[in-house]
Amino acid sequence: MRNVMAAFVALFALLVPALALGQNSLETVSVEDVADTGDTAWILVSSAFVLMMAMPGLTLFYGGLVRAKGFLAVLVQVGAIASVASVLWIMVGYTLAFGDVAGGWLGSGNAWMLLNLGNVRANTTIPESAFVLFQMCFALITPALMVGAWVDRARFGWVVGFCALWGLIVYAPVAHWVWGGGWLSTKFGTMDFAGGIVVHTTAGISALVVAMLLGKRAGFPKTLMMPHSPSLTMAGAALLWVGWFGFNGGSALAANDDAASAIINTHVAACVAALVWLVIEKFAVGKPTSVGFATGAIAGLATVTPAAGYIAPGAAMLFGALATVVCYPMIQIVKKRLEIDDSLDV
Repeated sequence: MRNVMAAFVALFALLVPALALGQNSLETVSVEDVADTGDTAWILVSSAFVLMMAMPGLTLFYGGLVRAKGFLAVLVQVGAIASVASVLWIMVGYTLAFGDVAGGWLGSGNAWMLLNLGNVRANTTIPESAFVLFQMCFALITPALMVGAWVDRARFGWVVGFCALWGLIVYAPVAHWVWGGGWLSTKFGTMDFAGGIVVHTTAGISALVVAMLLGKRAGFPKTLMMPHSPSLTMAGAALLWVGWFGFNGGSALAANDDAASAIINTHVAACVAALVWLVIEKFAVGKPTSVGFATGAIAGLATVTPAAGYIAPGAAMLFGALATVVCYPMIQIVKKRLEIDDSLDV
């Protein structure tokens, strides 16, 4: 009997998409509603790149920086955060961020559970489903960036619950304000090419606040807490570096000159930032380190993100240099003077 029921269920599952295709085939599709296959392919690949940034890129980068006892905790936290963020994005996150504009603060509920998606996303040449996928990868990696703020101090259930709420009450509204036609973009002309405000600023400020509220780990700052595996950190940084090509290049939402320019600027900013960080370390601690190289590169990548598609390579080099000049002393100030235990320097 179970086999018979399974057969009926399988047959129904096969018929449902066929019926849907049959209904769509009766509709008249205009030229403007046909997606560009090349642009679509690039966005799909970029989405995979951004997911790779979170898993395994971020897990290895953060996992190598923590003490050995916290390694598995970091891995499972990043994975769980990415999973719950993805589910919530499909259910309500996308419509809150990119639903129809209604007042400029939050998107309307027209696209909850991804209902009523268009054939092509407005002002692009890609299917709206591809746009949903790309933006979902942003939504899942952003809260995962904050993991360093609570290493060795927060319970797993609290971490997942906090990040779920954070995605709905912080990330989705800010994404709407800047990218979804909200008040920051319409009233103030705010431009954020790939997430300097939406991703890095929101995660960075939130991580700092959480670290302050949770307090220090036992022994901080007197006890030296060294990274347990710089090799893993380097491997994670390499994956993040490559994935950032999809993060920034994909934000052009097309396979065009803007995407290529964004990737060039992304790469050169990371190169300059990593090299400058090594120079600073040479004078500050006596020798350059692998963790310093990785940290400098990530600082450059994050700093150039909001402008990656708007500037020339020379400006990107300046962004990379300034990233290191600002970030290196700020880490010292936050940890040593303010004694805020932001474990992974988010």
